[in-house]
Amino acid sequence: MYLNRHVFATSTAALLLATVILPFESASAQTIPSLKDAFRKDFGIGTCLNNAQIDERDPKTTEFIVRQFNMATPENIMKSALLHPKWDTYNFEMADKLVAFGKKHNIKINGHTLVWHSQLPPFIRGIKSPDSIRTFFTDHIKTVAGRYEGKVFSWDVVNEALNEDGTLRKSVFLQHLGDDYITEAFRLAQQAAPKTELYYNDYNNEQPKKRAGCIDIVKKIKAAGVRIDGVGIQGHWHVGKVPFADIEESILQYAALGVKVMFTELDIEVLPRNFQGADVGARMTANEQSNPYVNGLPDAVQQQLAADYENLFKLFLKHKDKVTRVTFWGVNDGDSWLNGWPIRGRTNYPLLFDRNNQPKPAFEKVIALKK
Repeated sequence: MYLNRHVFATSTAALLLATVILPFESASAQTIPSLKDAFRKDFGIGTCLNNAQIDERDPKTTEFIVRQFNMATPENIMKSALLHPKWDTYNFEMADKLVAFGKKHNIKINGHTLVWHSQLPPFIRGIKSPDSIRTFFTDHIKTVAGRYEGKVFSWDVVNEALNEDGTLRKSVFLQHLGDDYITEAFRLAQQAAPKTELYYNDYNNEQPKKRAGCIDIVKKIKAAGVRIDGVGIQGHWHVGKVPFADIEESILQYAALGVKVMFTELDIEVLPRNFQGADVGARMTANEQSNPYVNGLPDAVQQQLAADYENLFKLFLKHKDKVTRVTFWGVNDGDSWLNGWPIRGRTNYPLLFDRNNQPKPAFEKVIALKK
């Protein structure tokens, strides 16, 4: 996801200081309750990391991340466009740094992602031969998954392969490799990384039609005798419109297949949007109403956000025997990709921590569930 769903937030949006005065104001990293500790007996608590965070450019940010999270997903650096920029060239520098960061701080790394139709290397556009696509596909999975076997905890093997109606997206892989490419991706990943957990990841796959398509994928992989360990529900939802019933039904149906369930890119949008989902190719035109909270989030919206997060975590706890991980898509509001998508330069507030890493009412509601 990602226009780079995962690159916008660290530029101009991160410089915006608009916020709301909250309890815990000016609290240090060590005085804020720890999410990972609070939910340690329930499920992992993760975040996505950008280059600056992986490089540990700000010691206070590093301290904050290490206190709050015990799992991490790379925001961008393991996408094939960055990891495999030329046919015969790989660039593992930042991915290796991520693995070292995880080892240093006892944070489990989820690799993201081996196969995705977006953020592909530019050279893919010039390939017309199915044999060449298959060679790229095979070599990329074997090389990357093999390099990080024993170094990452898990992989999002295939990402966002479904349309909203549950049919397979007409990606370059489907067009050239056919309907079995997803099963083959898992087969190759299993061979290259036999001890690494392997997941399918998507957005809106808590919705009935897309869920049905996702269930078909899991069943097909298993029927082929190939291993799939879990399904990731990204969890890009909108304040006041979180589909709790569909989420719970999805947890139950996926778990019934014998796979783990995780929430992999959680955030709750608070700004106006005229469509559902997280298709990075989608855009909206800016107008006077599209960026309404530049000077801070109104209390009514803040409280609705808090209630939504509280109810989500109540649901996760209810099914903690099935849910293994909850990963937020960003450390704080300033990091969020939603500041730049589907309209650039907006001021969004979708996470538990504000732009200064201070807890919001949503954090207080979530942490109170464990008191």
